[in-house]
Amino acid sequence: MKLKNPFRREHKTVSIVRLNGMIASGRGLNDASLAPVLEKAFAKKTNAVALVINSPGGSPVQSSLIGARIRRLAEEKKIPVYAFVEDVAASGGYWLAASADEIYVDPSSIVGSIGVISTGFGLDQLIGKYGIERRVHTAGNSKSMLDPFQPQKDEDVERLKILLEDVHQTFKDHIFARRGTKLADRDLFTGEIWVGQKAIQDGLVDGIGHVVPFFKQKFGEKVRFRIFGQKKSILSRFSTQIFGDMSYSIEERAAYARFGM
Repeated sequence: MKLKNPFRREHKTVSIVRLNGMIASGRGLNDASLAPVLEKAFAKKTNAVALVINSPGGSPVQSSLIGARIRRLAEEKKIPVYAFVEDVAASGGYWLAASADEIYVDPSSIVGSIGVISTGFGLDQLIGKYGIERRVHTAGNSKSMLDPFQPQKDEDVERLKILLEDVHQTFKDHIFARRGTKLADRDLFTGEIWVGQKAIQDGLVDGIGHVVPFFKQKFGEKVRFRIFGQKKSILSRFSTQIFGDMSYSIEERAAYARFGM
């Protein structure tokens, strides 16, 4: 039987979860790979969970799933969650940040980009130049929507816009639910981005703060930190380093490049 020492001072503990990179199913940040990380972070005896975020965004579905898991664990365990933005928390990255109870940034951090984007290429003229004929047979009028090897159709674009608006509304609902009356009384959902102090003024974040000094001030100098992150096997790390998914790497770099990084 272990007796509690009445003269021993109990130190506060903070679980730090690092969320770095693009949000994407199968690669980068996704609900499947983060589930065990978040479960462990909340399962340990802890006084708070800190999300250290550096993400340009990505999949809206994975952003929603990860954010929902964070909120579910926070409410079940009754543990407060704080987000700390490093370089960028944009689009899906900001979705994750808004899943915390409070958001803190560096004066030069970029946040926002509350919008939805769809990109692609039109290759119909290229294949026509080389005498290549595209043959498509479908059952269902919309099955070949936005085929990059066929001329773009106005009805396909309109249909895509409706889909994007639906996803955008879900994003806005999440931000309204999490930030509520903190938000400035103007349209913040145009895809605009903010830096540091301006993000505070418009209610996107709560203040300037870095994770270690923030919690030392909050819980005292003796606060303890446990760091959690996605782990890969030796074989996985080796294969990623040597052979890597080039398309994913290019896409991730392009996503960061939108914010000058």
